[in-house]
Amino acid sequence: MTDTIAPTDRDVFLVVDVQKDFCPDGRLAVPHGDEVVPIINRIAGKFTNVVLTQDWHPPGHLSFASSHPGRQPYQTIEVAYGPQVLWPDHCVQGTPGAEFREDLQIPHAVLVIRKGFRRSIDSYSAFYENDRTTPTGLAGYLRERGLTRVFLAGLALDFCVRYSAEDAHQEGFQVVVIDDACRGIDVDGSLAATRRRLAELNVRCVGAAEIS
Repeated sequence: MTDTIAPTDRDVFLVVDVQKDFCPDGRLAVPHGDEVVPIINRIAGKFTNVVLTQDWHPPGHLSFASSHPGRQPYQTIEVAYGPQVLWPDHCVQGTPGAEFREDLQIPHAVLVIRKGFRRSIDSYSAFYENDRTTPTGLAGYLRERGLTRVFLAGLALDFCVRYSAEDAHQEGFQVVVIDDACRGIDVDGSLAATRRRLAELNVRCVGAAEIS
């Protein structure tokens, strides 16, 4: 029999980037990304504390291939803070693609963390931008609230969920990834690399059915 986890008031459910551009017909669609929505809705009802993240790029963002003449989406370039995958324009501030999916129904979410809004730095993690030094403020918020364990779900497993999980671990939180409430995009083996890294960090990966 599988052990179950009962969320407490010291847990937070971090729902990563469930936005229209990351779902089918979006500008940067994660395969089957829409499938996570009913799972996440169901899980969210078990948590008192829920935080959402939202990619929120200005036009001409550094991470857009269109900002680099001659470059194509999914190529990698070197920028001031290291390697940067180039993406199709996506989640541009104020556009329909940046909106949360309409079927994402979490009315009791207490906070939305917008990330990637600085033109010259991409931001995968909910905790730090990709320079690994600019904080979003989420870690401090969670500590102020007395929250100690972070459950993650959303899009995409191998980028924004992965980096958020790594940083939550680095910041001293217990971390649980709800695997079947995530979907990956898989650029150059990034999904396999994510699973290896989470295993190295002893991050617990569970199924949605294990959250009671």
